[in-house]
Amino acid sequence: MADTNYDVIIIGSGPGGYVTAIRSAQLGFKTAIVEREHLGGICLNWGCIPTKALLRSAEILDHANHAKSFGLTLEGTMKADVKDVVARSRGVSARLNGGVGFLMKKNKIDVIWGEAKLTKPGEVKVGKSSKPVVEPQNPIPKGVKGEGTYTAKHIIVATGARPRSLPGIEPDGKLIWTYFEAMKPAKMPKSLVVMGSGAIGIEFASFYRSMGVDVTVVELMANVMPVEDEEISKFARKALEKRGLKIITEAKVTKVDKAANSITAHVETKDGKVSQITADHLISAVGVQGNIENIGLEALGVKTDRGCVVIDEYGRTNVPGIYAIGDVAGPPMLAHKAEHEGVICIEKIAEVPGVHAMDHRKIPGCTYCNPQVASVGLTEAKAKEQGREIRVGRYMFNANGKAIALGEDNGIIKVIFDKKSGELLGAHMCGAEVTELIQGFVVAMNLETTEEELMHTIFPHPTLSEMMKESVLDAYGRVLNA
Repeated sequence: MADTNYDVIIIGSGPGGYVTAIRSAQLGFKTAIVEREHLGGICLNWGCIPTKALLRSAEILDHANHAKSFGLTLEGTMKADVKDVVARSRGVSARLNGGVGFLMKKNKIDVIWGEAKLTKPGEVKVGKSSKPVVEPQNPIPKGVKGEGTYTAKHIIVATGARPRSLPGIEPDGKLIWTYFEAMKPAKMPKSLVVMGSGAIGIEFASFYRSMGVDVTVVELMANVMPVEDEEISKFARKALEKRGLKIITEAKVTKVDKAANSITAHVETKDGKVSQITADHLISAVGVQGNIENIGLEALGVKTDRGCVVIDEYGRTNVPGIYAIGDVAGPPMLAHKAEHEGVICIEKIAEVPGVHAMDHRKIPGCTYCNPQVASVGLTEAKAKEQGREIRVGRYMFNANGKAIALGEDNGIIKVIFDKKSGELLGAHMCGAEVTELIQGFVVAMNLETTEEELMHTIFPHPTLSEMMKESVLDAYGRVLNA
């Protein structure tokens, strides 16, 4: 019984699951993690990491194609070898997949291989996985446990999410793709329709456009990346269209006709007009939904809502001893949110003093298209909806020496402050490396930094980060370099 009894069992080894397992072990709990497919989950194997590898290849190709503007001449024509681009991306995932296995071993966390089902509070039955390991090609780690019944006082569900599909436009893996197929094309298509302009859709649209593909994005809402500040969204759209992306907003794909090697999307705009777009493939990027089925939640009475497990601020469900974290516990469906949520959950279980509940206002969001988009906190519209009196500051990349030197002078940084208190309410960016810059404002918000403290902070020169200070100065009529 000792080999099957644990203090904590975590179902799912994505960023939320494996980070929670490590923190659990650090806190002295005997810990096991159940995985049915591959260590690292979707993020490491099919999401965050391999997409960034693809986008890096696209970025280098973009730079090469504009080498002349840097005074450089490249002999011959720069071309992308899709096979090698995909192989590099898959290799990055394989390397990190092995790294997670190492971390489990290092922290003495048992890996149980198979498909988990909650049979009663405190008990997990693990059966044979219905999803064989196919990518990356790492073998199942030696010494892992398998099918059987396991017990634990605390069970944390971290089963993640999967692509959502629309009735009648279900992905078939051939002509209609999800991010799985889009990440490893056998050959580069000549044309694509991307349905949805959230982070997943716009990143793939940006990647394929850089690779020379004719890309059309269809978005139901009025703006691309609709969760972003409207001004930033409009700025990003203009930049994306300048790169050759075709974007149709306030429109929906109502039907898809399939031919032998192409699709025809019927696109209806808000005025009721319908047009047809023929392309090699359609990428369905209309969101994701939590993996809540077939794990025993219903039988145990665990409350769910709109495809996600309902939790309190510490990851606890309505059933004692059962918790949920990450994508399966609802939006925002981000890896870093899952990790932090998991640490909060396990530290609360361990009664670590001073555990703070998640503040969703301070979760940054990053989209790695070209140009990048990043944000944290309230948009200008949300701040006004809340009745806040605000100050708004902006700074453009074309006034920054480092951005000009890099040849990346198309961008904007926008900040929103409470007029009375000087509290930083939100920060929104579009441009080169803003996914790295945003963390400065995230730290500032967590430290409850005021505008005065930001103005008194010395930023190094020449850097892109100087624009952060200038945007703050602009909000208070004190901008220096514009």
